[in-house]
Amino acid sequence: MKLLLHTCCAPCSVYCIKSLRAEDIEPTLFWYNPNIHPMNEYILRRDCLKSYAEKINVKLVIKDEYGLDQFICNVNKNTLDDLSRRCEIYCYPLRLKKVCEYAKANGYDTVSTTLLYSIYQKHDYIAKLLEKLCAEFGLNFLYRDFREGWREGQDEARAAGLYMQKYCGCIYSEEESTFARQNKKLFKERDLKPTNENARKLIEESQRI
Repeated sequence: MKLLLHTCCAPCSVYCIKSLRAEDIEPTLFWYNPNIHPMNEYILRRDCLKSYAEKINVKLVIKDEYGLDQFICNVNKNTLDDLSRRCEIYCYPLRLKKVCEYAKANGYDTVSTTLLYSIYQKHDYIAKLLEKLCAEFGLNFLYRDFREGWREGQDEARAAGLYMQKYCGCIYSEEESTFARQNKKLFKERDLKPTNENARKLIEESQRI
């Protein structure tokens, strides 16, 4: 097996790499995340992953595209003003298709992603999408529910001094995350979980007032 592992950040990769190596699977990490904004945040996450990859001696391929303007334009064009669906409609397909393209062109036979580690991502959707893309490109999809190691991975990432981001990546998720942190009382009053989707609904509601 020659595995290309799409990697969204260093903290999310810790448990994924550790568990794969426990199975004698050595991944090559693939960085392609034009959804991360602003530029300083993009650089922090990319460079943290670079340092971590060197530290644990894992190969890292960087497809370095920041792409703020293009990302925003395409999100607005493809979501038809329903920003709550931006991940499924544009962000996940953009990144996961790129990893499949690179894998096919560079001799990898298997693909997976650290997005399957996060308890905040749309796990089932990501798994089905990547399975579909792998079939289209003639690749194998390595599915693992890395979420089982969520707390272990987070604890190890903090112990290693890795940069721990406070939101998913794009400026829309930054707004939602900040709103959720600053409005914990409002979420409690509405009996809502402080998720990005609920934050987006409350933000839109406040803008209509």
